[in-house]
Amino acid sequence: MNNKITTILFDLDGTLIDTNELIISTYLNTLEKYFPSKYKREDVLPFLGPTLHEVFGGMTPEPEQVEEMIAAYREYNISKHDELVKEFVGVTETIQTLKERGYKLAVVTTKRLDVTLKGLRLMNLEQFFEIIVAYEHVKKTKPDPEPIFNALEQLNSTPSETMMVGDNYHDILAGKNAGTLTAGVAWSIKGRDYVASYEPDYMLENMTDLLTILGE
Repeated sequence: MNNKITTILFDLDGTLIDTNELIISTYLNTLEKYFPSKYKREDVLPFLGPTLHEVFGGMTPEPEQVEEMIAAYREYNISKHDELVKEFVGVTETIQTLKERGYKLAVVTTKRLDVTLKGLRLMNLEQFFEIIVAYEHVKKTKPDPEPIFNALEQLNSTPSETMMVGDNYHDILAGKNAGTLTAGVAWSIKGRDYVASYEPDYMLENMTDLLTILGE
């Protein structure tokens, strides 16, 4: 690698922690209330990644109903969180190694801060991250570069020394828009080929691949 990477930004859902079943289950539960029998599992996969306002706002023009659906989503999601969230193999040891070797680490997510912290604490990952940039910290979410610039400002880092790691299109595009290197993860629920189609600089088959790429 020509660039000396000092800073690594991670998406949360589907990248650091396996929230896939939790999110799918929550969407199906919520949508069944408002659109009975309309949505199946495969129908909600495109909703993994964008914000709740983006997803539900595309279904109804009524702002009050959007907020009602979001409230229903969050209530179910919190109630099932610890039961359904799982680990991804290789994540904890990789993040711990990067921290021990002096890398600056941050989470950049479209999720609210309280639920982000709930997931990080459940998987015992919170201790490794200096900065979290969540939904309420920005005006524009990924793929806009604002969340990345927000994290880099707090970390006193530049795009040229940074890599953005994620499982979805908006992670890769946010990194590209901000001028960082990008790494896609092959364990994305949308499939390796889907992530690869956005042409990240690297594809990780396991999070431990990051150590190899960085020369660690």
